[in-house]
Amino acid sequence: MTSAPEPTASSENEPRGAVAATPSLSAATVPPTAPGLLGGLPRAVVLLVGGVSAVGIVAGMRALAWLIGPVFLALIIVIAAHPVQRWLRARGWPGWVATLALLLVIYVGLLALALVLLVSIGQLATVLPQYTAQFDALIASVEQALAGLGIGPAQIQAATSSVNVGSIVGALGGVLSGVSGVLTGVVLVLALLLFFIADASTFGLRLDSIGAERPNVVGALESFARGTRSYLVVTTVFGLIVAVLDTIALQIMGVPLAVLWGVLAFITNYIPNVGFVFGLVPPALLALLTGGWQLFVVVIVVYSVLNLVIQSLIQPRFVGNSVGLSATVTFVTLLFWAWVLGPLGALLAIPLTLLAKALLVDIDPRARWADALLRTNAAEPTPGPAA
Repeated sequence: MTSAPEPTASSENEPRGAVAATPSLSAATVPPTAPGLLGGLPRAVVLLVGGVSAVGIVAGMRALAWLIGPVFLALIIVIAAHPVQRWLRARGWPGWVATLALLLVIYVGLLALALVLLVSIGQLATVLPQYTAQFDALIASVEQALAGLGIGPAQIQAATSSVNVGSIVGALGGVLSGVSGVLTGVVLVLALLLFFIADASTFGLRLDSIGAERPNVVGALESFARGTRSYLVVTTVFGLIVAVLDTIALQIMGVPLAVLWGVLAFITNYIPNVGFVFGLVPPALLALLTGGWQLFVVVIVVYSVLNLVIQSLIQPRFVGNSVGLSATVTFVTLLFWAWVLGPLGALLAIPLTLLAKALLVDIDPRARWADALLRTNAAEPTPGPAA
């Protein structure tokens, strides 16, 4: 029988477990995995999966813009009107009476706004042909100015041949023919409002049930509702001020359809940062046909003073304080939501951003760091303990 080899002196002097403590080559070459990233997947894979998912979600939203836009508009209206319903019930009104009264008020307001827009657009289509002679004279003066700059007659004819009152009236006819699609969206919003307001009385109980297990979710949704209400109140108040001032100014200057342009200024006030530009172009062009270049310049100056001071200097301070979004974030999200959902996305850019922030940032304590990138004023960092 062969005896076991005698341990050498060096092996006797080694501490017990030294071999086990020495990492093997295969173990040393395996990089540690980050815990909590989709079961230990590399960060690059996580970012890739998240990016692909985001692209798919945005593409789906663009495809369903005809549905998502009206649904979110109805939701915003209900969020804004819910305190009124709660106040009526606190005053002793039966639940169904408070719901019916609120629904009727909202319906009348929306239908009145739609009626004013339809009548005004019809009046505009009737008024524009009256300025055919002025429009032709304007085109002739533009051609003379271009010829003085050395531009050839062929280029001038190509540039101005398609510009006439008939083409503008035809464009308005296209707008009027597209009103059927707008009316379809309005009917969808009215139907959604009926169901949303009927369910609004149980929102509190549902949030209480959710809060028992997911308090962060309830806190994020309540923050979204508060921010949306504050934004709507501030924007509506300033929109009414701008609309009244613009209407009075246009009436004084003799620009036709001043009420239509006032309503347009009120609606475009919900488009942050650049809304007044969309409200300025139509009355300025009509002023050009009515009173020439002088009235055109006066309308631009008056509109710029009123709207730029109120909408671009005063209102953003109140909106920023009410929703907590920086001006850069507001403008970027305006472009994004307008691209995804169209004109309705531009009008609802701020509430949509607040909802995305609530679902992606406020709902998860680990993502609260992103809040500092979105806010108007970032909070001061908390100093660490002294060494």
